[in-house]
Amino acid sequence: MEEFTRDSFTLPGESGYEDLTLKMAKKWGADVIRDSDGTQLSDEIIHSGYGIYSTLCLIRSDNTWAKQNTDKLQQNFLMSVPVIAEGDQVTISPLNGYFKEQFAIDKKTDPKEFWQVFDRTTQKEVDLSNWDFDASTELVTIKNAKKYHQYTVNFLAIRLWEEISMYNHITNQWGDKEHLMAVEPRYPETQAHILDWLENWCIQHPATTVVRFTSMFYNFAWFWSDEKNCRDIFSDWGSYDFTVNPIALREFEKQKGYKITSEDFINNGKYNQTQNAPSAKYREWMDFINEFVVSFGKKCVDLVHRYGKKAYVFYDDSWIGVEPYGKRFPEFGFDGLIKCVFSGFEARLCAGANGVKTKELRLHPYLFPTGLSGEPTFAPGGNPKLDAQKFWQNVRRALLRKPVDRIGLGGYLHLVEPFPDFCDYIEKVTDEFRLLKSFHQSGAPYVIPGKVAILTAWGALRSWTCSGHLHEHPEVDLINVLESLSGLPFEVEFLSFEDIKTNGISKDIKVIINAGILNSAWSGGDAWKDEQIIEILTEFVANGGGFLGIHEPSACDFSSQFFQLAPILGVDKDLGTKKCLGKYQYSVQPNHFITAENSELNLPVCEGIFVLGKNVNVLAEKNKTPILTEHQFGKGRSIYLSGYRYGIENTRLLMRAILYAGQQEEAVRYYICSNPMTECAYYPAAEIIVIINNSGDLQKTSVQTMDGKTIQAVLEPYDIEIISPFIQNTKS
Repeated sequence: MEEFTRDSFTLPGESGYEDLTLKMAKKWGADVIRDSDGTQLSDEIIHSGYGIYSTLCLIRSDNTWAKQNTDKLQQNFLMSVPVIAEGDQVTISPLNGYFKEQFAIDKKTDPKEFWQVFDRTTQKEVDLSNWDFDASTELVTIKNAKKYHQYTVNFLAIRLWEEISMYNHITNQWGDKEHLMAVEPRYPETQAHILDWLENWCIQHPATTVVRFTSMFYNFAWFWSDEKNCRDIFSDWGSYDFTVNPIALREFEKQKGYKITSEDFINNGKYNQTQNAPSAKYREWMDFINEFVVSFGKKCVDLVHRYGKKAYVFYDDSWIGVEPYGKRFPEFGFDGLIKCVFSGFEARLCAGANGVKTKELRLHPYLFPTGLSGEPTFAPGGNPKLDAQKFWQNVRRALLRKPVDRIGLGGYLHLVEPFPDFCDYIEKVTDEFRLLKSFHQSGAPYVIPGKVAILTAWGALRSWTCSGHLHEHPEVDLINVLESLSGLPFEVEFLSFEDIKTNGISKDIKVIINAGILNSAWSGGDAWKDEQIIEILTEFVANGGGFLGIHEPSACDFSSQFFQLAPILGVDKDLGTKKCLGKYQYSVQPNHFITAENSELNLPVCEGIFVLGKNVNVLAEKNKTPILTEHQFGKGRSIYLSGYRYGIENTRLLMRAILYAGQQEEAVRYYICSNPMTECAYYPAAEIIVIINNSGDLQKTSVQTMDGKTIQAVLEPYDIEIISPFIQNTKS
């Protein structure tokens, strides 16, 4: 593998650790060295012959200027902790319970312009004449209150500490190091300063080959409390709650002709979580922010290009408004997209984005003392090699299906010195990555004909993600489905309800998946009240299409049925209001194509599911509740799963369910490993089959080709084997 010795790997370097940096650059085959938050690269590293990535976060690049212009710091709306009235007057301290090092009350903007006070018992807004704010005491006083009703204040807060700086500072125990602040780029003065600062920076850093923007201007929402045992009041990687400020609110009203209010963001204390179906007004705000971020972001990218440097964007952190799957993303002119990855779906998210030439993954574990949950990583008690194996196993199966151009690490390189086994394992990972990348250069891997479509309220805008990096909730069925799909031989498309209303369902879609709970963006919420949606999907299945519903698909407490596609699915859910109605007494069908390789199903139970009639086949039950069913509807087929969690066995179950729903059972014979613990990808142009072992045990497997050959393989734990029917077998 000599041809792969120095290519496609980005190494974090550190001043003061020059020997280690250059040693690891050679061992891991790096062609690029980067800095990290809080580190510097010395002249010895910069002039060592490697490409140089420099990390910039424009909104916190000049803290001196930020401290001199605190009227131009970023802001957001917060809701105060509810207070119960004990009389006709209520006093509320809006900031009570929040992390005071992160937030301060905006005292400069007239509170009556944007703040709102609510009686949360009645959910009615308190008239402006019935409340006042005292800036000196930071208290809101409510008059004419109703005794024992709950009251809250929606208020504008100033963010004193940029959240990624805050997290890195506290995680790495930086002590007295300066707290960095985030400036608001909506102000013309801020824009002028950012462009001036960036130009001076480019002039002063001639050796930098790539400017790696730590996203652009707005971080995902992350509200901290002052209670260490419950730090996260609200955190959502896809939320636009941190894009609010007076100048934007006024510009939006002028542009759109109506006012967006604090309650449009607070949403009765739920805020705008990505997992909830978005309102039309919120989508307009997102589009408004995206337009600004692209417009000003392009000016920054163009400036970097004028100095002969490439511009990459880091998809995580301050990525809000960047939207790699949005229609405007190519307008930025970025040369590369970098995505931090734990999982296969994240690798596919990066690999599938359009509008950039280079796509790069930042692997985990990060070179930090502790992980995201505070567990030891590069610290006593940590096992970073084991962590790396777990993450790479997930990412590798996705990279068999869709390639990226580069991988790398982030963090503080000196932490790897006590962990030589980790260093050796990363060397193996880099070799595997380059090998897999080379196969894609000849052409795409074989996929089973036809597409699998994921139907959500977000559609393509949230391709290969749900709530996002750091904030994917493991109990969300769809993210588990996406993780399984990331390594399966299907072409996947993401559709919204508006898509199918406007364009219908294309003929190349074999199966549509809808997975989620009531009112979630993933199930669809109020979209299921639209009769046109029901008509289109019913016609699709009746004419031979496949529908796979998971947990509460098409759920809407609206008609005589809870699942609005219950006639198609053959099952419905009793919310407790149909207990006196008779339910069909089914029997379990023991042998079926879908369950042929699963002796026992590990699926969550969705309480209240009942079968609609005798033409529904129940393939598995748990606690006397159906957990897997199939139903013929017209010329098509529908499958119901009570829930889904990612795992090796469940991935095989999902694959077979999709094939059955799409009436493609024969496809399981070709280029599918006989052993579910293993997976493969066939590259027709290169005439190569890659087989991977996803388990920690020795595995035997076989693969049947379309020309009648049967290929046998034996793989060590987590190993990979490269096979060609025409050349001698090789192992990496």
